[in-house]
Amino acid sequence: METLLHDIRQCRICEAHLPLGPRPIATGHPDSKIVIIGQAPGTKVHASGIPWDDASGKQLRKWLDVTDEDFYDETKFAIIPMGFCYPGKGKSGDLPPRIECAPQWHQPLLDHMKNVELVILIGMYAQKYYLKDKAERTLTETVANYKAYLPQYFVLPHPSPRNRFWLAKNPWFETEVLPELKKRISNTL
Repeated sequence: METLLHDIRQCRICEAHLPLGPRPIATGHPDSKIVIIGQAPGTKVHASGIPWDDASGKQLRKWLDVTDEDFYDETKFAIIPMGFCYPGKGKSGDLPPRIECAPQWHQPLLDHMKNVELVILIGMYAQKYYLKDKAERTLTETVANYKAYLPQYFVLPHPSPRNRFWLAKNPWFETEVLPELKKRISNTL
């Protein structure tokens, strides 16, 4: 696993497409129990090198009901984004994750983690990649149908502050989905 993570951190597959240059960010351990598959690092995470080290990460840890210490314990959580490097700025936020990372690195990482009990798929890119045709038409429908993907996957919207309107329009997420998520995280850890 150490060799694989070293190789990932040296990856330059899409270097020509990265405005800030490559800085692959992923974590994992052979004993990881939960895998978080999100989108791609933002500029703050690119600068710090620490996954989810931003406002989205604070919200995610709140949703999971875990401390920073637990969240960054690689024997508990592996963090594998769809794109390992900051992809650049788009019209309404960051660009989509680069498509090269997941096919190149996800399966080798997952193959090294034999104790995974839950994979959390954050956002439509992760959900479409892993759920394929089982994903619903929209992210909202997929998250509303979260029970259909259990016990292997737990689907979530992105915890970005930009999604506050989505959260306001979908109050069932906080009253129905988050309590189930917190229970599963607590039981797994």
